[in-house]
Amino acid sequence: MTKNQLRIVFDTNVIMSSIIFGGKPKKIIRLVIEGKIVPFISQSLQAELSEVLIKKFQFTTGKLKLLEEFIEENFKIVYPSISLDIVSDKDDNRVLETAVEGKCQYIITGDNDLLNLNSYKEIKTLSPDKSLNIFKN
Repeated sequence: MTKNQLRIVFDTNVIMSSIIFGGKPKKIIRLVIEGKIVPFISQSLQAELSEVLIKKFQFTTGKLKLLEEFIEENFKIVYPSISLDIVSDKDDNRVLETAVEGKCQYIITGDNDLLNLNSYKEIKTLSPDKSLNIFKN
């Protein structure tokens, strides 16, 4: 990881959208593969992602294994040592905890509760659309 690489957390809805629908979320994930951004994830976010992909999109064990391998190869896994209660949705608080633990600059999300925060501490929350405009350069 270099000094000028951006440290970010993807909300699980962005990762899921990149897999299922493509579009702008997929373009942001491509920046991970290109090494332009460093994504952080926690075990609780990974578990939430797997749960949603199984329940809503009938993901098979094989597909989940491929996703896990992609995450292991491309994401920094953190283990948050703090517990936050900033927003009403507990899953959104797990995103904030991951960002704090990873010393991230950004959270990329489609979730209005997190987007309405604008920032927490010095971590900015951005939609996939806005983040693409910033990260392309």
